[in-house]
Amino acid sequence: MAEDKLAFIRAEMNQLRESGLSINIRTMGSPADAWMIVDGRRVLNFCTNNYLGLANHPRLKEAARDAVEQWGVGPAAVRTIAGTQELHLELERRLAAFKKVEDTLYVQSGFCANQAAIPPLVGKEDVIFSDRLNHASIIDGARLSGAKVVVYDHCNPSDLEVKIREHLPAGRRGLLVTDGVFSMDGDIAPLDRLTEVAGQFGVLTMVDDAHGEGVLGSGGRGIVDHFGLHGVFDIEIGTLSKAFGVVGGVIAGRKLIIDYIRQKARPLLFSSAVTPADTAACLAAVGLLEESEDRVHRLWDNAGYFRSEMQRLGFDTGRSQTPIVPIMLGDATLAKEFSSELFETGVFAMAIGFPTVPQGMARLRVMNTAAHSRDDLNVGLEAFEKVGRKLGVTK
Repeated sequence: MAEDKLAFIRAEMNQLRESGLSINIRTMGSPADAWMIVDGRRVLNFCTNNYLGLANHPRLKEAARDAVEQWGVGPAAVRTIAGTQELHLELERRLAAFKKVEDTLYVQSGFCANQAAIPPLVGKEDVIFSDRLNHASIIDGARLSGAKVVVYDHCNPSDLEVKIREHLPAGRRGLLVTDGVFSMDGDIAPLDRLTEVAGQFGVLTMVDDAHGEGVLGSGGRGIVDHFGLHGVFDIEIGTLSKAFGVVGGVIAGRKLIIDYIRQKARPLLFSSAVTPADTAACLAAVGLLEESEDRVHRLWDNAGYFRSEMQRLGFDTGRSQTPIVPIMLGDATLAKEFSSELFETGVFAMAIGFPTVPQGMARLRVMNTAAHSRDDLNVGLEAFEKVGRKLGVTK
C-alpha cells in the first residue's frame, strides 16, 4: 500500500491544534464598523484596521458606485499594457500632494508595494538593514531581491550603525527598511534617528507606513510628516486598506525613484490594475482627510482613553504608542480562551500568537478607531475587566 503522502499535513495540523496555534477564521456578516455581525451575532469590533471609520462611509460607497457606472468593474489589464486609467493617475497626483512628495505609484496592496519597491532598488550585491520586527511583506520583498539581509535590534539606531559599519563595506549599496508603526506592538520607529544614521553612510531609506497612514502626522499624512523628514527620506510605502478604508498600496517619494520603480516593479508589470471602484473610493477617502482632521483627533482621543483605562484595570499594554493596543498574555492557549470568553460577552478581539508574534508573546490586539463612541469603549472595558478576573489575568 502506498505511503500516505498527506501524513505530514495531518501531523502538523494536530500539532497546531494541541499547541493553541491553529487559526480560527470567523465570518463577517456586515460591513466593517464599530459594531459588526460576526459568526451570526452582533459584537463590538476591536479587530479591523478601520482606524478612521471610513470603510463603510457613504461618500466612499457613492464614489465606488459612480466609478462602476463610468468605468466598469475592472481594467482587464496590467497597468503597463492597457490597465492604467485616468482614475489611477488622478489618485497618484492627489496622494503625492497629500503626502508632500514629488510622485507616488498606486499598486494592488501594501504587501505588493513592498514586493514592488525593494527588488528594483537592491540585488545580490547589496545589503538590506532590516528591523528585527519588520512585517512579513518586508521580509518577503527582501528575500525576492536576493540582497544580503542584516537584521538590527528593534528600533535601535546604535545597533543599526554597528551593523552598517560591519556589513556595508562588503556590499555595493545599502537599504535601510523599517516599519513605521509596528503592527503587533503599536510602537513607533525612531525614524529621525534611523535616518541620521543611514545618512552618514549614504544608505537608502525606506519605511513601511501601513499603520501610520491616516494616523500619524498632520491630518494623517504619515510618519515622515510626523518627524518632519520631507525631502530627506527616500521611499514611503503605504496602504489604503487600513485608515483609508479601501484597498491598495502606495509607493511615495522622489520622482526619479518612483519612475525607476515603474520600470521594474513586478506587481505593476504582471498583475492586473486596481479596480475603478476601489480607486475612486480611495480618492474619496483622500478628500475626506484633506477636508478635516477631526477623525484623526477622535482616533487618538479614543486610543488614549482605552489604553489608560486598561492599564488602570491592571492589564499589560506592552510598548504601545498608537491606537494599536496589545493586551499581553504570553500563553497562546490563554489568549485564545480570553478571546473566546470576550466574544461570548459580545466583544470581538482576536488572539494573536506564533508565528505572527514570537513564541511566548501571545496577546489580544485591540484596534481603536474613530468610529467608536466613548460608550462603545466602556462596553469593551467592562468586558475585559470581567474576563480578566475570571481567567486570573487581573485581580
